[in-house]
Amino acid sequence: GTMNVADAARAAGVTTFVQISTDKAVNPTNVMGASKRMAESYCQAIDLEGGTRFVTVRFGNVLGSTGSVVELFRKQISEGGPVTVTDPEMKRYFMTVREAVELVLAASALGSTQLDQAGKIYVLEMGEPVLILDLAKQMIRLAGRVPEEDIEIIYTGLRPGEKLFEEIFHGSEELGATQQSGILLAAPRLNDLAVVRSEITALSHAIEANDQDAARAVILNLVPEYNPSQNS
Repeated sequence: GTMNVADAARAAGVTTFVQISTDKAVNPTNVMGASKRMAESYCQAIDLEGGTRFVTVRFGNVLGSTGSVVELFRKQISEGGPVTVTDPEMKRYFMTVREAVELVLAASALGSTQLDQAGKIYVLEMGEPVLILDLAKQMIRLAGRVPEEDIEIIYTGLRPGEKLFEEIFHGSEELGATQQSGILLAAPRLNDLAVVRSEITALSHAIEANDQDAARAVILNLVPEYNPSQNS
């Protein structure tokens, strides 16, 4: 999908294309994260071709967005509990909708003017990760209840492909500052555009044929750090 839209944007002469990525693209343990890293790779590669600027912005969870754990906790608390937490040690990065929107717009403006940053990824500074258990307890208190007394907290355990901790940067990524506070510049591994396009086309064919082994092989070719057996 990203390849199709990116190619269409370039063909239409779009000035700047913004690719929204996620911290799950770093050392992914599930196909969603790996697919986002592949999308990053494609936009990086096509960005180096010139013409349309392809600006990739990577960040963590947005408070109050669709599917946010905050909304889940609010619903569970309003129903009298229990509140479900995956693991007492689970942590996630969070920012508000306003912060995310402002920084994405700032990154797109940077990307459209800083041509020397082609092929790089803008990463929003997320601060310190939040312990999900602490978030759950605080929300219970804000609702006028007492954690573990009025509202039970239960632990559901990690699901396949789920991490205890998300990462904003890969260890091999060279980091740099930008002119905009709150936005860093990462330089992940680059791939040739023809290679990325060929691999994604092969992935599409594998999916159409329901060939899971071939699909996994393509994912590992493009995202060698993908580790579906890793849970932490």
